[in-house]
Amino acid sequence: MTEFPSPLTPFLAHQRFVVLDGGLATELERRGHDLNDALWSARILVDRPDAIRAVHLDYLRAGADVVVTASYQASFEGLAARNISATAAEAIFIRSVRLAQDARDQFQSESDDPRRLAPLVAASIGPYGAAMGDGSEYTGVYRVTDRQLRAFHAARLDVLAAAQPDLFACETSPSRREAEILADLLVQRAARPAWVSFVGRDATRIADGTPFADLVASLGQAGPVVALGLNCTAPHLIAPLLQSGGDAGEKPFVVYPNGGSVYDAKTKQWNGEESIDSIPRLVDRWYDLGARVIGGCCRTTPDTIRQIRERLG
Repeated sequence: MTEFPSPLTPFLAHQRFVVLDGGLATELERRGHDLNDALWSARILVDRPDAIRAVHLDYLRAGADVVVTASYQASFEGLAARNISATAAEAIFIRSVRLAQDARDQFQSESDDPRRLAPLVAASIGPYGAAMGDGSEYTGVYRVTDRQLRAFHAARLDVLAAAQPDLFACETSPSRREAEILADLLVQRAARPAWVSFVGRDATRIADGTPFADLVASLGQAGPVVALGLNCTAPHLIAPLLQSGGDAGEKPFVVYPNGGSVYDAKTKQWNGEESIDSIPRLVDRWYDLGARVIGGCCRTTPDTIRQIRERLG
């Protein structure tokens, strides 16, 4: 299978790690934006794109080497439900990449740190369940066929690829079925590298019950997949999952946990005890287990990313 050059390689050679950004939607909420909407953060793409650019820029200033676009929950179907045409929806997808690229350009213009490489932009490909807004991105239980799932992702991959991000972030994947469909699409259509990250269910399995080790073995062979790992998973589960996954070969693990609480799709609330403060302290252990691409997901903030970079550096 054709191997894709990894844009992460220069960072790993230069500094031995890559710092991702943190939560986008939850950071927008923390700044006062109302995301109680079927489009979630995609609504801000439509109504307040300047707010998204500002969050990207703050993560870069905090030390992120990669910013992930606001396209996670955007879908043609969801936008059509708001009477947004397919053409206008394409422009919104492209806008998500442009906002991140603009933030990177601004950061580059103001940065005077010669040690920092030019940051990367990763186009977010959220799971089918995220666009449904019913919590199924944390279970993988979808009422669609493989063909429907493939068509759903192909449409988004095509338009985001046209905006020329540095790579894709196929993230919060709850199932082996969806991840393997995405990996095949990356080969057939996108011609661009990606990382694939899963939602952890317990110490050894992802959301649909598939052992994480099985996914490391299978997706580790996929040419476009330049890193694989875990996101939107409680911090205390990251180390045991990485241990269970074994050796990923030459491909680094990517990890960006959430704050530790659990999302309730019905109430649109995060419940349970937060453990965000534990993340910087756990970074060394994750690094020892092969994680080289490390950041935060929901509920983490620019301060979290600043602490991660200080710990790694």
